[in-house]
Amino acid sequence: MNGRAFLILENGRIFEGKSFGAESEVTGEVVFTTAMTGYLETLTDPSYYGQMVVQTFPLIGNYGVIPADFESGASHMRAYIVRDWCQEPSNFRCEGALDTFLKSQGIPGIYGVDTRALTRVVREHGVMNGRLVYQPEITPALLKELRRYRVTDAVASVSGSRTDNTPPGDGLRVALWDFGAKGNISRELAKRGCQVITVPWNASAEDILALKPDGLMLSNGPGDPVENTGIITELKKLCAHRIPTFGICLGHQLLALSQGARTEKMKYGHRGANQPVRETKTGRVYITSQNHGYAVAAESLPDTAAESWINTNDQTNEGIDYQDMPAFSVQFHPEASAGPLDTLFLFDRFVARMKNGGKQTVQAEEGGNHHAAE
Repeated sequence: MNGRAFLILENGRIFEGKSFGAESEVTGEVVFTTAMTGYLETLTDPSYYGQMVVQTFPLIGNYGVIPADFESGASHMRAYIVRDWCQEPSNFRCEGALDTFLKSQGIPGIYGVDTRALTRVVREHGVMNGRLVYQPEITPALLKELRRYRVTDAVASVSGSRTDNTPPGDGLRVALWDFGAKGNISRELAKRGCQVITVPWNASAEDILALKPDGLMLSNGPGDPVENTGIITELKKLCAHRIPTFGICLGHQLLALSQGARTEKMKYGHRGANQPVRETKTGRVYITSQNHGYAVAAESLPDTAAESWINTNDQTNEGIDYQDMPAFSVQFHPEASAGPLDTLFLFDRFVARMKNGGKQTVQAEEGGNHHAAE
């Protein structure tokens, strides 16, 4: 630990630092997040599968490790890259240190890196692959390997393998289709009295229909959405049954693909807790948490779909309402408390639709109760 470590980018650029966490040489897709807090949620977000995550905020680890804040039971990222690592955390909820957690997860880390300079490289040149090594040797073979690296089988690698009824209850039955779901999605549904039944990524339309759900939640998840051809096919079948449906992040993209829309890879994506989005119906702007490298191409939407949210920074699509079925979706994470409660009302909108048999209500059209979860 604390020996020299190097990050080699596919363009040949090298960043030097020191090692912490697990000791392992790994290759991954280098991305950055601008979140100033919430590093535990970042570390345990399954959507970072296959990626080497750069934290732009300089000090990481200062409040230690708090399992109650985890979004999943494990870390799926390839490596963790920070400027300064706090070795003596201080927080009354702290149950461990960052270095120990990374070792337990087999995740290598590198600190002492000029993360501002690294982030500028990614912003200017776009997302690129990198390799964490302990000897800074660049060879043609290494650069060729880096350029060939792709994140594959992402959803299958992070989704649960069985149907799980958590927590049990007798409220509205929601089938949560797990593509790498963050834990807070289930918790927000449970707060609203829903019985959440989590189903794995490879569930068929028939499997989900057999549960007789009142609603279908499409979770977040990692990877290129177009690779999930089986899920898209099954989702298209489910849409014909007009089950009230709510999609988040990857779920938003998969729902759009099932209706004939197109997705595109972004230059460096949106990752952080400070992305402003505008609701087209009201013109109101909300601050959101996001983690995605692909976006739905708005011009590819079918006539039966309307753009409901737009990113005010780059005008990319952030949400869709469907007129021919009781379904809506957003690219951002309403469960992630970015505002901190800015868009939690979307869960209320989903519940209201389930209660009304899929029909929209006036309250839902106007945004609902924005503070229902307080």
